[in-house]
Amino acid sequence: MEWTDDAIIRLRNLWDEGLSTAEIGRRLSISKNSVVGKAHRLELPARPSPIRRDPAAAAVREPAPRRVSGPTLPSLAAPAEPEAPRVVARAMPPVSAEAPSDRAPVPRPSTPAMRPMLAAVSGNTSGPQPVRLAPRTPSCCWPIGEPGTPNFRFCGDPALANKPYCGPHAEIAYVRVRDRREDVA
Repeated sequence: MEWTDDAIIRLRNLWDEGLSTAEIGRRLSISKNSVVGKAHRLELPARPSPIRRDPAAAAVREPAPRRVSGPTLPSLAAPAEPEAPRVVARAMPPVSAEAPSDRAPVPRPSTPAMRPMLAAVSGNTSGPQPVRLAPRTPSCCWPIGEPGTPNFRFCGDPALANKPYCGPHAEIAYVRVRDRREDVA
């Protein structure tokens, strides 16, 4: 749209009457945003916002209730240090090379994650050993119950390969799309 002198005069008159930008746009057969943009470029007086409220009316409204319990998330001001796993080691009497040991040697654990704990218990101080965690088996993520209630949980049964659900829940979640030709026949 081109803003002709006649259209600008009509815009100024309708603006002075106090009509809304949407109503001015309807009367001029243009969009509300065109009216707002041209009014801004013409530096027409600003309108009071319909969102702003009278300060006296805001004082009547009562404040929101305060939270009774503490914050649900930890403070970002001081990051929490992760706790190291605590391993309680028994004091073992030193084994001398001269005296035969009446104890059987400590077997190496079959899981790599247990090796550092066993080393701490057996007194092996040969140095830190790398901790390797066993891969977690995926569990079913099917929600059970109403979220936000104490009874809400996930299924937790072993999930199918490359799926987030167990067998019964995968049958519900993944429905085979029927061919439309089957409906015709």
